[in-house]
Amino acid sequence: MRAHDGLEVSPHSRRPTLTPWTLLPAAATLLAVACLMFPTANAQNPAKAARRPVSKTATQPAASKPAPQPGEVLVESSRVYVFVGKRGLGHEHAIEGRLKAGTVRLGVPRDAGSLVFAMKTFRADSTEARKYLGLAGETDADTRTAVTANMLGADILSVETHPEAVFKIRSALADKETGEQEEHYLLVGEFTLRGTTQPLTLRATVARSAGKARLRGQFTVKQTDYGITPYSKAFGAIGVSDELRIYGEVDLAAE
Repeated sequence: MRAHDGLEVSPHSRRPTLTPWTLLPAAATLLAVACLMFPTANAQNPAKAARRPVSKTATQPAASKPAPQPGEVLVESSRVYVFVGKRGLGHEHAIEGRLKAGTVRLGVPRDAGSLVFAMKTFRADSTEARKYLGLAGETDADTRTAVTANMLGADILSVETHPEAVFKIRSALADKETGEQEEHYLLVGEFTLRGTTQPLTLRATVARSAGKARLRGQFTVKQTDYGITPYSKAFGAIGVSDELRIYGEVDLAAE
């Protein structure tokens, strides 16, 4: 067997046999051709690759909540409490709820704002509500759930049909001389509950502190004035009173 220029000749076929030394030049040639035919994205347009924008999602800061306007209700810290008296062998109840939105412009003779009650948030006999309204003891969870379900149902507040109650404030003028710690206002307007609207006037006090004003007030309504039949059973031997006493602890953004 003889070798010519790196090729070994087989004694049978007499055909040349490839060795690693003969493959290297061919491989290098193929690699060069491939680079010319299929350049990388950056090699095609390096300037474009350098200008590729960074994802805005990754760098854009989260949108901050806008600062409340003067007189706007701070719903997170505001609360509404309702005292429900008993009739016959019934029980007294303390209700707690929240406001959905609102604005009160104090000292304004017309279009003084509104308070929007989020009726679906009202719950019966919470510990905080019973303490606020001066009711002794606590109510077990099953009773609270049953009373709340009955209160929010179609026969009483009907919150699926009427999810909001609204106090539309026509005027909010000073009621009498302002004291050192509190201001006094007379809020006059209309209260809409369960689709029925009645005139409403309430007296409120305002205590100001850094960043907010705490408005406190109360008013009384009769369920029957709003088309509601007070709950009762056992032929009226057990039930609640027609009158509801409603208290508000409403925080307003400082003016």
